[in-house]
Amino acid sequence: MSEKSSYFLTGGIIAILIILYFVYPPFQDFINETWNILWSKDEQKIKSHFEGFGFWGPLAIILVMILQIFLVVFPSWLPMIVAVLAYGFWGGAFISIAGVFCASSIAFYMGKFLGEERLEKIIGKSTHKKVGYWVKNYGFWTIAIFRVSPFLSNDAISIIAGMLTMDYKKFIFATLTGIVPLSFAIAYFAEDIDQLKNGLYWIGGAGIVIYGIYVLIDYRKNKNTETTS
Repeated sequence: MSEKSSYFLTGGIIAILIILYFVYPPFQDFINETWNILWSKDEQKIKSHFEGFGFWGPLAIILVMILQIFLVVFPSWLPMIVAVLAYGFWGGAFISIAGVFCASSIAFYMGKFLGEERLEKIIGKSTHKKVGYWVKNYGFWTIAIFRVSPFLSNDAISIIAGMLTMDYKKFIFATLTGIVPLSFAIAYFAEDIDQLKNGLYWIGGAGIVIYGIYVLIDYRKNKNTETTS
């Protein structure tokens, strides 16, 4: 698929979802009902809601994960828990991976459509240069860590990666590097939500600390190399 085709596909999906919400009452009812059920914290009600869609249930969860791009207050791991509760360990894990793959790709191409020039206008030339350096040197593991951590914005990093014209294959491989182990971890611990939440925070926090130490050591090493050369 060409880059231009990807823009049209991404824009088309977003436009269709927005139009459907406002002009097709059943779709609006589905979104509103699903939103309320997801926030009810009633595990049995959540499970029954998605099981009721039958064959379309996995697609409904993936749709929620795509819509989550525009709902920054909505925790990205919640639909992943729903997938496991409704479809078990393996089904839930693969639905989660597919959902993140689709949502991340759409967010990435949204960023590409917005463009690097717009990002520079928003954050300034100096900051833009620093962010560009960061993505070039540490982009892969930055994205992987964002995928694992529950308190970092997955969708924001996808959009920024697109705006900075990061290579899509590198971006999606980094995304899968983070999300595949996270999906199976969530699938394993999904039945104990409290334990899962604590585990996510510990994994995310430890990942950020280890990543920060790695970046600091690598950055100083590069600076010393530049100084001596």
